Amino acid sequence: MSKTALPAGTDAVWRALHQAATEPYRQSGRFAWHFARGKLSRDPVFRGMLQRGDLPAQARVVDIGCGQGLLASLLQACADAQAQGAWPAAWPEAASASTYTGIELMPRDVARAQAAVGSLGLAPRFVCGDMCSAELPACDVVVILDVLHYVDHAAQDGVLGSVAAALLEGQQDGQQDGQRVGRPGRLLLRVGDADSRRGFVASQWVDRIVTGIRGHRVAPTWGRPLADWVAALQARGFRVRSVPMSQGTPFANVLLVADLAPEKPVN
Repeated sequence: MSKTALPAGTDAVWRALHQAATEPYRQSGRFAWHFARGKLSRDPVFRGMLQRGDLPAQARVVDIGCGQGLLASLLQACADAQAQGAWPAAWPEAASASTYTGIELMPRDVARAQAAVGSLGLAPRFVCGDMCSAELPACDVVVILDVLHYVDHAAQDGVLGSVAAALLEGQQDGQQDGQRVGRPGRLLLRVGDADSRRGFVASQWVDRIVTGIRGHRVAPTWGRPLADWVAALQARGFRVRSVPMSQGTPFANVLLVADLAPEKPVN
């Protein structure tokens, strides 16, 4: 898949979103601010999710492995741009969150998130906990970027089962209150394709460096070939499409956009 070019004029909008989303981190120290700016500018997943409309409007979002809460800040920036009439017409409807729950294992990241963006208008909630045991609230969208490989395959399957249950519960809630009817629950899962050996090794090497820079212990990882990730999701009723995330990089990252319709069974 070739890299999709953005319509003319939207680069300025993205720069404004980048500035708005990273500005709150100034008050959390130089590391938090520089990390936020670097991550949002260099990682294609954030802009891509907005450009493609992967994140719907007024969604109940659960962000697993949320780090210092950058996605929460970006969602607030999107909502503000929409309210100000600054959202580009060429893009899908602006992503926004009616509720946001971030789950993060590392206490220092949770503290940075709370200090920087805890008082945003969307009132994000940050939970310091293990994704394998944390209770997930009913939701419309779950985002898991580059963290599921930190647990073994059995634990990965357990997390995917919990995600499916939370999305189905969210759909049931929506049907009861007349909202979100017909909209499937969505998981946005970025993984490395272990079949692409050189790219997978490169991405794991960089991941270890970044983990160390953030002051965390470098843990072993458990990758899977892309086909195995897709099969694990399909076994739980998800319809899956793959979006390459490695254009212009030596990595083997793929974003899996997985939708779970309410009629699909979950094992």
